[in-house]
Amino acid sequence: MKLYGYWRSSAAYRVRIALNLKQLTAEHISVHLVNNGGEQHSEAYHQLNPSGLVPTFVDNNESGEINLSQSLAIIEYLDEKHPQQPLLPSNIEQRAIVRSMAQAIACEIHPLDNLRVLQYLVNEMGVSEADKMRWYHHWIHLGFAALEQQLSQYSGRFCFGDTPSLADICLIPQVYNAKRFNLELAAYPNIVRIWDECHKLPAFADAAPEQQHDAT
Repeated sequence: MKLYGYWRSSAAYRVRIALNLKQLTAEHISVHLVNNGGEQHSEAYHQLNPSGLVPTFVDNNESGEINLSQSLAIIEYLDEKHPQQPLLPSNIEQRAIVRSMAQAIACEIHPLDNLRVLQYLVNEMGVSEADKMRWYHHWIHLGFAALEQQLSQYSGRFCFGDTPSLADICLIPQVYNAKRFNLELAAYPNIVRIWDECHKLPAFADAAPEQQHDAT
C-alpha cells in the first residue's frame, strides 16, 4: 500500500489515523503542497490523481492495482477490506450518525478552509491576511457549534460512545488546524475533551503532522 500525502494535509492526516488504528503499514510518499509551486500540480501527479489533491491511496488486490482519491472513500475502503478495529458501528442507525458527523467536518468545514481556497482568496481576490483569517475562523466556528451539540447527545469518551470512529478521525485534523490558526475553543468543551482523549492513543499521536518524515 502507498499513501501519497503531505504532512499538514488534513485529508492525508485522516488516512494516517485510520491506518494506525487498524495497525496497517503503508509507504508514505510526500507530495509537498508548497514547494516548487506545489508538487500536486505536476504532470506526473496529475496522471495519478487528476484532481491534483492529496491524498492518493494505491493498493493491490485480486483484480490488480486500485488507485483511490478522497479520504473518506479511502478510509471506508480500508474499513471494509480490513474489518479489524471497525471504524463504523455495526448498527445501521448508529453508522448513519457517525457518518453525518464525519461528513459535516470533511464536506462542510474543511473544503471552505482548504489551502487552495485560502490561496485563491488571497492571490486571485486580493483578500487581506486579516480577512482571510476572519473567513477561516467563521466557518470553523459555525461547524464546531453544530458538532458540539451532536457530541452533547452522542459522545462518550470519543465522538460516538467509547470507541474511536470515523467521526474522531475527521475531527482531530480539523481541531489541529483550528489550534494552528489560534481559534478559541473554549466554547466547545466536548471537542476539546475528545481531542485530549484521542491523543492518549498512539494511533492518533503518531499520525500528527509533526511526526511525519516530510514535516518542515
